[in-house]
Amino acid sequence: MTPVVSRAELVEVLRPREVIQAIEEGFVAYSRGEVVVPPVGHLEFERPPGECHIKYGFIRGDGNFVIKIATGFFENPQRGLSSSNGVVLVWSSRTGELLAILQDEGMLTDLRTAAAGAAAAKYLAPSKIETIGVIGAGIQAALQLEYLKEVTPCRKALVWARSPERARAFRVEGFEIGIAGSPDELAEHSSLIVTATPSRSPHFRASSVHRGAHITALGADGPGKQELDPELFTHATVRAVDSRRQCAEYGDSSFAVRAGMIKPEHLIELGQIVMDRELGRKHDREITIADLTGVAVQDIQIAKLALRKLGLATD
Repeated sequence: MTPVVSRAELVEVLRPREVIQAIEEGFVAYSRGEVVVPPVGHLEFERPPGECHIKYGFIRGDGNFVIKIATGFFENPQRGLSSSNGVVLVWSSRTGELLAILQDEGMLTDLRTAAAGAAAAKYLAPSKIETIGVIGAGIQAALQLEYLKEVTPCRKALVWARSPERARAFRVEGFEIGIAGSPDELAEHSSLIVTATPSRSPHFRASSVHRGAHITALGADGPGKQELDPELFTHATVRAVDSRRQCAEYGDSSFAVRAGMIKPEHLIELGQIVMDRELGRKHDREITIADLTGVAVQDIQIAKLALRKLGLATD
């Protein structure tokens, strides 16, 4: 019988440092061309607003492939429900058998996204971070700060959210958290900015970002979503992406590409920077961006890590 792994079991075995390492290795494999990742499947819902993403693929030579189905329904917190849900299916690439059902309820997607944000900050953030600015006050916003603990000693954060009530209630253990009056104010006072919302318009002006800042944008993971002012890409010296092909199609980078502000070749994959840090930030006066739209190799890597930790690995 195919093992079914619960969310609680996954929580017990996954550690941030190990997840970050697995995601970094996945980005490297992706940039080396070792990963087969077909186009993402998208379903969008209007009433209530929500979405479903289907991501799948495999690393060449692995004995398995992964299909991930993840949902996000943004009014769920008002109903006392999590905004994210989902399941990850692990299959044999040799026999086609279903090897494991990871009933993670969207947690693996949340964790691998947080790990990607931490990896981006590890390679691109300035050497000294005084304040981390977070746009959003949901699950991912909190996880970003949790995972950033692994790569920076900074424990001071500013938060802004469309809901003032959620911003006031936002807490992450170990952090001193203040509330920004506006996204522009947050950008002006933060050396590391993380945006984690399903927005369809920019949060702050490019001119609000000061020299030396790094911005990690996570929310524009589907067509039509946008969190950053496209002009910001003309100010940045490093424009990192998880997938050049995907981010030229959608994500914040795509708006700057379509406007002719930058060219697709100006985008550099995070996996390339992990392999060669000279491709990343060179000094603390630069503005750098990481546009992360979510790539199936992240789902593959965190699923493999979970199976290994649970003693269910097939390779």
